Amino acid sequence: MKNLKLIPILLCIFMLNVASMCSSDDNNSSTNVSQTEVSNTVSSGTWRITLYNDSGTIKTSNFTGYNFTFSASGILTATNVANSYSGTWSISDSNSNDDTINDLNFNIAFSTPANFFDLTDDWHIQSRTATRVEFIDISGGNGGTDYLTFEKN
Repeated sequence: MKNLKLIPILLCIFMLNVASMCSSDDNNSSTNVSQTEVSNTVSSGTWRITLYNDSGTIKTSNFTGYNFTFSASGILTATNVANSYSGTWSISDSNSNDDTINDLNFNIAFSTPANFFDLTDDWHIQSRTATRVEFIDISGGNGGTDYLTFEKN
């Protein structure tokens, strides 16, 4: 009879343990970084796009040969041998109910040329190292998912 009383207690302990494991996985996400960490990473050196996946269509070649510089003042410059384009970048905290814990938006805006306008969005940081930053954006309109990866030169 004593063993039967222990079963509900053990079941509760098991459920609490499973719930805490799920919660700790979320908190250890690679997106759990500060604005300062991300800003310091991207504003150091020049970067190139090694992946641009627009809802399943790879468009990385649109940016081949361009080096991107993220200045501390929020100017984003893309240059190649013949062209130079300026845009803006910023990082903001998006504490809405549909976002993950400690979610940061990495905002990019270009007005020209047309293929650079594709980069204009509020990207979510998927992962970050000193030499690579991966972004994701899930469109609210058509539900497509875009991926963007910058690697340091």
